[in-house]
Amino acid sequence: MEDTFKHQALRKALVSEIKQKGIKSITVLQAIDKVPRHLFLDSSFLKFAYQDTAFEIGEGQTISQPFTVAYQSELLEVRKGDTVLEIGTGSGYQSAVLSALGAKVFSIERHKKLSEKAKLLLEQMGCTVKCFYGDGYKGLPAFAPFDRVIVTAAAPYVPEDLLKQLKPNGILVIPEGSGKTQIMKRIRKVAENKYTTEEFGNFSFVPMLKSTDWDTKTK
Repeated sequence: MEDTFKHQALRKALVSEIKQKGIKSITVLQAIDKVPRHLFLDSSFLKFAYQDTAFEIGEGQTISQPFTVAYQSELLEVRKGDTVLEIGTGSGYQSAVLSALGAKVFSIERHKKLSEKAKLLLEQMGCTVKCFYGDGYKGLPAFAPFDRVIVTAAAPYVPEDLLKQLKPNGILVIPEGSGKTQIMKRIRKVAENKYTTEEFGNFSFVPMLKSTDWDTKTK
């Protein structure tokens, strides 16, 4: 797993770029600087690895734009030792950034090929991420509750199961909407069955597979 001085220099330039775009959290910027994004892309795309752009990774999915990864991570307010449930492992890049923030990450992916590929890579990198293949709408009740939940796909609504799996004072970050753009939301669990919601502008994510669609694909 090669991480050359050139890769590291390109990462520092990327960190500078997303900082200029508004990312303020020092710990998030340090995590982006630490994670070798080029390892999550096919070799043919290596020259694009440190551009602030999303790229296709197969199965109709993408590796998110670094700014978006940093933005969601910043909204999540991760503290070292937090348990984080990630919905949508994808390439594993967001998982690695959360791990670099000191979180204990549980990540669920609906596409088996992507789940297996990300699991292997994250293990090789030494990231503390537990990967699962399954239905993101249902979360991981066996491992709940979580300090934080992050959804990395466009959700047509906020799944009730994910809210239930939050600890008191927990945070859910989710892009909600079924159109071409979604509204980034941060939801805090302030008491049992009581939540506050903040909105943070429009983003564009690939759609989160409907629970019924996932059930059909696995039969």
